Amino acid sequence: MMATTAIRSATIGGFWLLWALPVLADTTIAVLDFELNDLTGLDGGAQERERTASVRPLLERALAETRRYRPIAIEAARVEEANAGFGYLFDHPEAAAELGRAQGADFILVGRLHKPSFLFAYLMANLIDAGTGKVRENLIVEIKGQTVSVTARGAARLAERIDAALRQSGADR
Repeated sequence: MMATTAIRSATIGGFWLLWALPVLADTTIAVLDFELNDLTGLDGGAQERERTASVRPLLERALAETRRYRPIAIEAARVEEANAGFGYLFDHPEAAAELGRAQGADFILVGRLHKPSFLFAYLMANLIDAGTGKVRENLIVEIKGQTVSVTARGAARLAERIDAALRQSGADR
């Protein structure tokens, strides 16, 4: 009888927790696809484009796993419409903020995979406050190597830095 009551309580508590998780993640972050800035001149185009495309979903997953942030999607057509060319949204936070604000995001993350060497690359990201249009934090994470696991670890470190920046400022609500 006591075991049944404990299981019932745990089950009810577990259902409550699952129901409450979306409520806990109040802060919305729109993560745009990262741009590839490959300065090496080497022919690794398709592989590097694939690697760069993997950063956004890896980062969104890592942010969602904190249960403090809810990544929101912005349609590719809207991003393309707002983007005047390579690096435009990265260099124009007010334009990126307008895009995020129109989609209901609290923050928008605009990033690039900057590759000055075949040995290492940098995940560079501007965390922009969609309300003010100001860069809240400029983040850089070095990744050494070109494997999927190295890129995943880099995205996880970037998520940790985003979390730390927002928690420090109290913006994680």
